[in-house]
Amino acid sequence: MKKNKLLRMDNVGIVVESLEDAISFFEEIGLNLEGRATIEGEWAGRVTGLGTQSAEIAMMVTPDGYSRLELSRFLTPTVISDHRTVPVNALGYLRVMFTVEDIDEMVSRLTKFGAKLVGEVVQYEDSYRLCYIRGIEGLLIGLAEELHNK
Repeated sequence: MKKNKLLRMDNVGIVVESLEDAISFFEEIGLNLEGRATIEGEWAGRVTGLGTQSAEIAMMVTPDGYSRLELSRFLTPTVISDHRTVPVNALGYLRVMFTVEDIDEMVSRLTKFGAKLVGEVVQYEDSYRLCYIRGIEGLLIGLAEELHNK
């Protein structure tokens, strides 16, 4: 029997309180808004296990067109837990990593949206400069600057 192969990763999903603020924040990083929709009804709840649900979503795409971030704001049912400010070593915690041209410039720009460094910008060998930030709504975002392209 032939084994099915993985074709691609379609997106990473993040639930947010303010879709507008999250869209603006991720646009500042460099993602583009690909589309918005309201997903609702019993069929959607069968996928998520939430029963009848209603959520506004925004699909953000990276400039290369390959990676997507799905931002969701649930209207019903109400959000029941909040993991945004747990430490980076919490089980199941999500962070998204983006490669940027200039990490210092990006961190400076994102502080205007309330982002804060988690630790500090560090260099890994001669390969990368890296940092984690707490972005919009306390979301954990990783930033990496490749050094071999300099």
